[in-house]
Amino acid sequence: MFKKVLAFFAAMSLVAAFAAVDVNKASEAELDGIKGIGPVTSKLIISERKKSEFKNWDDFISRVKGVGEKSAAKFSAEGLTVGGAGFKAAATARKDDKPAAKAEEKKADAKVAAAPAAPASSAKEMKKEAKAEAKVEAKAKVEAAKPAASAAKK
Repeated sequence: MFKKVLAFFAAMSLVAAFAAVDVNKASEAELDGIKGIGPVTSKLIISERKKSEFKNWDDFISRVKGVGEKSAAKFSAEGLTVGGAGFKAAATARKDDKPAAKAEEKKADAKVAAAPAAPASSAKEMKKEAKAEAKVEAKAKVEAAKPAASAAKK
C-alpha cells in the first residue's frame, strides 16, 4: 500500500513538472523554472504584469524587453502559455506567397479610384506610387516572416 501511495505522488510530481505555466498567473519561482527565463526576465515579466495582464503572445513580446518570436517559441515549448494559449509563429512566407502582393496592389488601386478626380497624368503617377508602396509593404512582410520560417524548419 505504501509503495502505491509513493508511486502516486511520484507520478503526480512528474505531471506537475510538465504542466503549463500561464504567464499571467505564475509566481516568480514558476517563471524561473521555465528554461531560458532567468531571475531578471521573470522580474521584468512580473513588473509588466502588474501594470496589466498580457492579452496574447504579441502583447507579451512587445512589453517584455529582450523577448522576441524566437525566444517566445522556446518558452512555449518549455510550457509557458499566455492566457492558456501556446505561441504560434506568424504565418511563414514562401516564394509562392505572391497573392498577398496582389491583394496589396488591389488595395492601392482602390485608393486611387477613391481619390478625387485629378488630371490624368497625376492619377497615373498616384497609381504608380501606390503600387510601389504596396510592393514595398509586401516585400517587408515576406522579409519579416523569413526568420520565422527558418526557425520553423529547425
